[in-house]
Amino acid sequence: MALKRGLSSVRVLSNRSSGSRLPIAILVFFSVLVPLVFFVGRGLYISDQNSIQSDFSKQNVDWRERLALQSIKNLFTKEVVDVVTTSTADLGPLNLDSFRKGNLSASWKVVGVETSVQDNAISKSNQKATDLKQETSQDREGKFLDDDHSHDTPAKILRRQLRDNRREKRATELVKQDEKVTVKLENAAIERSKAVDSAVLGKYNLWRRENENVNSDSTVRLMRDQIIMAKVYVSIAKSKNKLDLQQELQIRLKEIQQALGESMADSGLPHSASEKIKEMGKVLSKAREQLFDCKLVTGKLRAMLQTLEEQVRRLKKQSMFLSQLAAKTIPYSIHCLSLRLTIQYYLLPQEKRKFPRSENLENPNLYHYALFSDNVLAASVVVNSTIKNAKDPSKHVFHLVTNKLNFGAMNMWFLLNPPGKATIHVENVDEFKWLNSSYSPVLRQLETASMKEYYFKADHPTVSGSSNLKYRNPKYLSMLNHLRFYLPQVYPKLDKILFLDDDIVVQKDLTGLWSVDLHGKVNGAVETCGQSFHRFDKYLNFSNHHISRNFDPNACGWAYGMNMFDLKEWKKKDITGIYHKWQNMNEDRALWKLGTLPPGLITFYGLTHPLEKSWHVLGLGYNPSVDKKEIEHAAVIHYNGNMKPWLDLAMTKYRPYWTKYVKYDHHYLRSCNLSE
Repeated sequence: MALKRGLSSVRVLSNRSSGSRLPIAILVFFSVLVPLVFFVGRGLYISDQNSIQSDFSKQNVDWRERLALQSIKNLFTKEVVDVVTTSTADLGPLNLDSFRKGNLSASWKVVGVETSVQDNAISKSNQKATDLKQETSQDREGKFLDDDHSHDTPAKILRRQLRDNRREKRATELVKQDEKVTVKLENAAIERSKAVDSAVLGKYNLWRRENENVNSDSTVRLMRDQIIMAKVYVSIAKSKNKLDLQQELQIRLKEIQQALGESMADSGLPHSASEKIKEMGKVLSKAREQLFDCKLVTGKLRAMLQTLEEQVRRLKKQSMFLSQLAAKTIPYSIHCLSLRLTIQYYLLPQEKRKFPRSENLENPNLYHYALFSDNVLAASVVVNSTIKNAKDPSKHVFHLVTNKLNFGAMNMWFLLNPPGKATIHVENVDEFKWLNSSYSPVLRQLETASMKEYYFKADHPTVSGSSNLKYRNPKYLSMLNHLRFYLPQVYPKLDKILFLDDDIVVQKDLTGLWSVDLHGKVNGAVETCGQSFHRFDKYLNFSNHHISRNFDPNACGWAYGMNMFDLKEWKKKDITGIYHKWQNMNEDRALWKLGTLPPGLITFYGLTHPLEKSWHVLGLGYNPSVDKKEIEHAAVIHYNGNMKPWLDLAMTKYRPYWTKYVKYDHHYLRSCNLSE
């Protein structure tokens, strides 16, 4: 019984122990498993985070590389960037020091290659270098992956040999290409060096312009200053009886004047000039110590200045006179032409001296032109240009009037060179018996002693108005210049006539002028008041009460040279009588100076109809800035001024408009050396 109880107690204890062991086992299992799971999971998480950070860092690096590459492209050329890119795989990153140390080939060291051939050669060379380096990089990677060639198969060994041979071949080609580029660049540099001016010696180099002497006449000016002061001290030494010093100054003055000569710059001075300057400086210092008196020196300098100013005024007057003389004198070649034609004309029989179609001279239904000239060549250009640009030359009639000296030459020229189907007639102004001093005030005035003195003693200081040589033009002595005021008397049966000067060129058909309505006015002309100096106060003396009471000083002026005159209205308004009235009042030249434009402005005041400016463009004889489009679109261009197209004074850019109508191939022109 006791044993049974003991066994039951043991059984109970074992059941209790087994029941208590299970929780303990479970507790031990979880205490081991949970940390293991925790640490394994954390390791995986850290690995994932590292991979993510690695990818992000890689993306960040790629972004920075792209930004740096873009910046470098803005600083360097494509070729340099390619070299930097391909070189990083083999040699590590490059910097500017590697370029400065000459690591690149000769072709990379040249700056400013000029020819496209050299640029192509360099780009091809760089491309080959890039390919070679890339292949070399790949080969090296393969080599690093497999350094042990002991187990290579024969096929691998053959491929490696082929790669080595290919690299050597490409390297040889690159060297040859680089040598060719270098040779080309050297040749180009040699050619450029030949173009350098060898006269630029004594300077640092051709491009250092700032090292040149800006004041190239500083020594010349110093010598001139010494001459002025030497002359002052010579005068003072003479007044103070310092004869030795005066003689010494005169000797040095003569020496330095000879050294200076006509030199305008230091380069023209002799080598001895510097020594002469030193000697003169010593003498001037000595004179200053002995003779200097501020008041006296100032007075001498002022007297010298006044003397020089007077000399300048006199030289200006002489220059103006000579320029006027040169402008109005007939050149030798034109004078030769006139003489030859005159001789030939008077050798002709009387029956061969007549022009055809004389019945057209008084036909009012045709287009009539008046041309008064003593210049054969100029008159020929006016007629020739008008005919060449006329739509129907047969309806044009030219009335030429010249003087007795050129009458034979003018006739002979147009007999030898007839104006096609047009009509032409030449008259001698000296044969107009009605035009005499009793009828014409200007002829009477030209015969007076005061007028002769005005012309032939123009340089005499007592002659009034001697300062204005412009109006002492020899043409004012010729009645040809004043004949324009007697058109109805010369052509009594005509209704309208177009007056032309001999220094014009016709570029378009002029028949449209005959259909212009002048609105009862007598004169059709182009106005010239675009500038203020082309108004009445420029030509007339408004201090005279006759002028100031009858005319507006701001009235617009107009131009002679191409004028359409209505001769019917002329006769009605007695234009010639008005001209005579004012010409008589101007006998003492108190109203205007000599000329025909001032009396024309007075005579046709209020009787002038303005024409379109394109009909008549002026200024080709004095204005170098006439618009080319205006010239080309003008019907008539006028060489008014001193620079006539037949003179050497003519402006070259305007002369071709005139020379195109000159027959330079004519044997008379060639014999008198007339050429373009």
